[in-house]
Amino acid sequence: MSEIVVVFELGKPVAGAGGAEPSVVRVHAAPAAPGQATVAGPRTYCGKDTFAMAPAPWRPSDHPGPAWYPEDHAQLVCPACADAMG
Repeated sequence: MSEIVVVFELGKPVAGAGGAEPSVVRVHAAPAAPGQATVAGPRTYCGKDTFAMAPAPWRPSDHPGPAWYPEDHAQLVCPACADAMG
């Protein structure tokens, strides 16, 4: 499988100590853009547009193991992307 990029689907900003931070509402996987290892292609594996999503600071290639997503966001993983990732 080619390189994948983890992207966050963001919700409305949540007030925090340093100002408003957008909240992560779903974690998706996307194939990397052609010739790029860290830039998501235009669509996630579930078919959503990645344009408005934020790249996760976590790369699966840096964390060998079964999980392609950050463990602290496990409850937010997109079921369709998880199925596509196997």
